[in-house]
Amino acid sequence: MSVNGNNFRGTVLLVDDEAMVRKSTEKWLTMAGFEVIGCDSGAEALKHISESFRGIVVSDVKMPEMSGLEFMALALTEVPGLPVVLVTGHGDVDMAISAMRKGAYDFIEKPFNPERLVETIQRACEKRRLMLDNLRLQQHLASSTGIDKRLIGISPVIQRLKQEIITLADLDTNVIIYGETGTGKELVAQSLHEFSTRNKAHFVPINCGAIPEALIESELFGHEAGAFTGASKRRIGKFEYASGGTLFLDEIESMPLHLQIKLLRALQEGVIERLGGNAPIAVDLRVIAAAKTDLRVDDNFREDLFYRLNVTQLHIPPLRERLEDAPLLFEHYLRMTAQSHECEPRILPEQDIRALHSYQWPGNVRELKNVAMRYALDKRVSVSAILFPDDQPMQLSELSGDISQPLAIQVAAFEAEVIKRSLAEHEGNIKAVMDMLDLPRRTLNQKMAKYGLHRSDFTPD
Repeated sequence: MSVNGNNFRGTVLLVDDEAMVRKSTEKWLTMAGFEVIGCDSGAEALKHISESFRGIVVSDVKMPEMSGLEFMALALTEVPGLPVVLVTGHGDVDMAISAMRKGAYDFIEKPFNPERLVETIQRACEKRRLMLDNLRLQQHLASSTGIDKRLIGISPVIQRLKQEIITLADLDTNVIIYGETGTGKELVAQSLHEFSTRNKAHFVPINCGAIPEALIESELFGHEAGAFTGASKRRIGKFEYASGGTLFLDEIESMPLHLQIKLLRALQEGVIERLGGNAPIAVDLRVIAAAKTDLRVDDNFREDLFYRLNVTQLHIPPLRERLEDAPLLFEHYLRMTAQSHECEPRILPEQDIRALHSYQWPGNVRELKNVAMRYALDKRVSVSAILFPDDQPMQLSELSGDISQPLAIQVAAFEAEVIKRSLAEHEGNIKAVMDMLDLPRRTLNQKMAKYGLHRSDFTPD
């Protein structure tokens, strides 16, 4: 059976040899928004199991010829991690718990509550979607080559940037790269060098804003022995070292005016002189400059130097303008960190993927990389907790019955404790807690989220 696309919640492969039960369950799940594929045996259901199957499985345990457990084992061999929900009689609960240790996602007792079945299936479908999203990200990263491996992203703006880089790489002209802090200006400059005919020579980066003004001239042009106090021997400067390759001048807007004049002369004539020397030294290089703001309107930047550099321009979009790339970038840095520290990469849950999409990333890719490293190394934190610390649920340990605290805090502490005790008493049975506390499901869910309570923490192992 199929459902309207606007109400689609996931695909369910339903396996049950009892036709009446199967048909009624199919009808209920279809009305709830699921697409249902009904099968009367495990053998029939296995025909639908493959890596391309995007749904989950709900299977009865006791069936002739092939039991639900045997079917589950074969299904998980074909698709590891596939969520399988088992439907079992009351006397088979111990067996079902054992099956969960072997890979079952959950089990439902007969006669089952249709609402609980829908809730369980919905969670299983969300897990399956998450698994497929992570698999897609991993496959994209693994199959990336060339510019796609260096500049990670699938958004239209980053695809245009990649094409511009490929086009400009072999033109051998000077380039100005504009972009906010952390967007990856040096990475783009490296890509221009790597895909150019100069890629056999050096790519030499220098941050004009990080070098003291007294040293930057020596860094760029080098010096002869004795040129100044401490210059005990000749030193080759960045210009000379980059000859034949590419010189990258990051934060060029911070370059002092007197050095801008020398830079202009070097670019115009293709010649430099070391500090303390008189001999002209020919250099052949491509200059790529990077700036955070428009150099054209910068009163502290020479107009003639601007026009010398501004043969072509590249604009790197901030991460907030390509949020669809955030999970892909995060997965990349997550796996890099896990590999370098020889640990297993964590899998992003759905709420953390939503957090990646909703955060505005003022620090751009550099900030995302730092968050990914922290997430990879600290198993206690979630992405949403790192990015939105003020929106996290209250922790019971933070609540207190101290009468010196405001009334609202004391009431919250009491309410949280009551819900916690009820969940413990009923071993996480939400329906029983709803009945005991006389609360609608939505209200109970909201309060559990507020106090950081999770049903799984109270269910039997």
